[in-house]
Amino acid sequence: MKLNDIRDNDGARKARIRVGRGIGSGKGKTGGRGVKGQTSRTGVAINGFEGGQMPIYRRLPKRGFKNIFRLDYAEVNLDRLQDAITKGKLNAAETITGAALVAAGVLGSVLDGVRLLGRGAVTSKITIEVAGATAGAIAAVEKAGGSVVVVAPKAPKAEVAA
Repeated sequence: MKLNDIRDNDGARKARIRVGRGIGSGKGKTGGRGVKGQTSRTGVAINGFEGGQMPIYRRLPKRGFKNIFRLDYAEVNLDRLQDAITKGKLNAAETITGAALVAAGVLGSVLDGVRLLGRGAVTSKITIEVAGATAGAIAAVEKAGGSVVVVAPKAPKAEVAA
């Protein structure tokens, strides 16, 4: 094999269709847009428009609401925590905080706080500082001789105008 023999397989690169370049191209004259009308012209923005009929997003009933004050917690399970301690990424002797979990690569970011979940088991005696924890997770940590400190989560994202 020589360098000048190297080339793509047949059909590996497909040429861009050049629209509106004569009738011989197959996409000439109207350029695949049909004849006349709104959609044959530029600047058309008709997503959801149903020709004057009541659109489906207005015909269907609306339910529920989105709570703008809801906090988004970064969740960590006991098995992930124990795995990080076993690999030496976390020091079980020190208090484990959200910043320590991010530094160890257990979490990507803390978001509005860390919530401890009870999947798996922890064998090391640890002290962990979290914004929330399940009853099972607290029981598992205390069974191993450690403690869970629940601190207040961050302030809500949106402020209420009084």
